[in-house]
Amino acid sequence: MAWERVTPEMYPEFDTAEAKLGQLLFYDPILSGNRNISCGTCHHHDLFSADGLSLGIGEGGVGLGPQRVVGPDGIKKRVPRHAPALWNIGAKEFTVFFHDGRVSASEDYGNGINSPAEEWLPEGLDSLLAAQALFPLTAQFEMAGNPKENEVAGAIHDRIDYAWPILSKRVRAIPAYREMFTQIGVQEAKIADIVNALASFMDSEWRSFDSPYDLGTMTPAQTRGAELFYGEAGCSTCHSGPFQTDHDFHAIGLPAFGPGRTRRFDPIPRDVGRMAESNDLDDAYRFRTPSLRNVALTAPYGHNGAFPTLEGIIRHHLDPRASLDQWTPAMARLPKAPAVEKIDFVIQSDSREMARQRAKLDITPVDLTDAQVADLVAFMHALSGGDSRYGRLGRPETVPSGLAVD
Repeated sequence: MAWERVTPEMYPEFDTAEAKLGQLLFYDPILSGNRNISCGTCHHHDLFSADGLSLGIGEGGVGLGPQRVVGPDGIKKRVPRHAPALWNIGAKEFTVFFHDGRVSASEDYGNGINSPAEEWLPEGLDSLLAAQALFPLTAQFEMAGNPKENEVAGAIHDRIDYAWPILSKRVRAIPAYREMFTQIGVQEAKIADIVNALASFMDSEWRSFDSPYDLGTMTPAQTRGAELFYGEAGCSTCHSGPFQTDHDFHAIGLPAFGPGRTRRFDPIPRDVGRMAESNDLDDAYRFRTPSLRNVALTAPYGHNGAFPTLEGIIRHHLDPRASLDQWTPAMARLPKAPAVEKIDFVIQSDSREMARQRAKLDITPVDLTDAQVADLVAFMHALSGGDSRYGRLGRPETVPSGLAVD
């Protein structure tokens, strides 16, 4: 059985003052278009860096996690993909980000990074994780808001990088932030400095290294599950390495629902996964393999949060087509949103699209007993950290902008 523990050498060094600054920025709504949502709203300490929803409500929502509801001004769209947990994303081996890998190491644009900003990516980024932090800020349904609502959303509508000077100016206008940036050697904070601080916080905050798996304290059921995981069940074919991910993309046939992460020319609310970034038909419906650290704490599961339980997502991997036949819309954790609910499951009425998704599978079915499935579930719990699950700095009570902290 493969047994690769997490070690400190797997992470970069970080500056504690920069990480503290990043903590405040992470929870400060000042970085959203309408100053009403922060990174922490969908990646909260109380929910172990996730939000507990299948598809969340970003801009326009009120409340936290499963209690989040549509605000008085309504929403135009749900966030089209599940908010992933942030465990270990600062580790050196993480070089591909988002469910579709739209931020990755590449020389396509001459700046070392392939991203939605293409050649307009700002200079001065310390890491790929910092580059990743740019894009929730510019996502209409996550943090930016709708065009004509605020100057940030309006600038993005013209070109993605036009919004970043607006956001950085907001931060520089707050004396406490200016002082903290000065203390880390930054005289005039630009957007790269802001996301570098966010990355320093995310890297240092969510490191999972003290699970029973790492400490060698697994129960007999968890040990049996690990033997299955790395053996007969074949899970480690994709969930390999110390963080249980190969950082690659696979089609596993999850049930389709939600608004879809549509491209400009998509006539239906579908999500083609990696293909939208690679433009390679072979990548259709493939999504990035998630790390399984703290997976038992961060339900629901899948790129759209289709399965509410570990047993459900495990059984889906064992026989995707049978699972598709048994799945029901009630299994999705979707906040009430009357204005958009009518399209939540409309994609399932498109028989041709459903046939395409059903046909594209990178999984060979495996026959396991109920007892073996239970052992696999037990092993997933063995990947939960101890004290590390609560983070290092935690959630701040207040932020320098004076805005409310979720």
